[in-house]
Amino acid sequence: MKRTKGEIWFDRFNNVLMFVICFITLYPIWYIIVNSFNDGNDAMLGGIFWWPRVFSTENYEAVFQNEGLMKAFGITIARTFVGTVTNVFFTAMVAYPLSKSHLIGRKWFLGMGTVTMFFSGGLIPSFLLYKNLGLLDTFWVYILPALFNFFNLIIFVNFFKEIPASLEESAAIDGANDWTIFLKIILPLSRPVLATIALFTGVYHWNDYFAGVIFINNPDLQPVQTFLYRIVAESGSNQMMAAATNVTQTTTSASIKLATMVITTIPILCVYPFLQKYFEKGIMIGAVKE
Repeated sequence: MKRTKGEIWFDRFNNVLMFVICFITLYPIWYIIVNSFNDGNDAMLGGIFWWPRVFSTENYEAVFQNEGLMKAFGITIARTFVGTVTNVFFTAMVAYPLSKSHLIGRKWFLGMGTVTMFFSGGLIPSFLLYKNLGLLDTFWVYILPALFNFFNLIIFVNFFKEIPASLEESAAIDGANDWTIFLKIILPLSRPVLATIALFTGVYHWNDYFAGVIFINNPDLQPVQTFLYRIVAESGSNQMMAAATNVTQTTTSASIKLATMVITTIPILCVYPFLQKYFEKGIMIGAVKE
């Protein structure tokens, strides 16, 4: 079928528009990477847009020589792993019974959960609650409050509804109890939605700096995003530069900030492509009813 001139020009316009959008989205990332690999003192002169003018890795050397950042990375990795695994499992465990229409009080539980998506207890009540529970200045202040998310539960419920009930009935006839059905049948069939929720939760834990700022005073327990926040907000990179005395001559506060941003961003960018196929499938299942 021959296309009209209007359709051809429409496609060309869309291609140009998408190129502009991609450029606007990606160029700031490229700009940060380029300047992070440039000599810090030279970068202060400006005019670096596409490629390092004076290539240097000393910004990254200064960052990796800082013991505080390495500890922060360890806390962030541990938090992301433990927080993601516990959130995904606990939310799936709660969502499984709520996906059954015969559950007594199901509508009431879902209604109460929906309220929490629009209203919360507030920062001060949460702070006092964590204090009374002994969570302040502990690793578990990152894990327990984020153990359950109702939005993730809705995605799980919609996915579980798509699994044929005959599979569960067959397993029950063979003597499997609810735990066995959930662990050995439901979860293995739920890899797309598990990957989707794991991505949501993992990105949240990796990027969150707020909990470390409000609930943590011990510098050994701060995550890497809180570490980066304090560098940006409190000019803490000056201390980092002082710690790396052998590379301070060609590094600046701004160049070390850029290098730290790149280091904290790359890991999550590397994980996303491997989960993308599951992410797209998992987020769409249950969205359309026929």
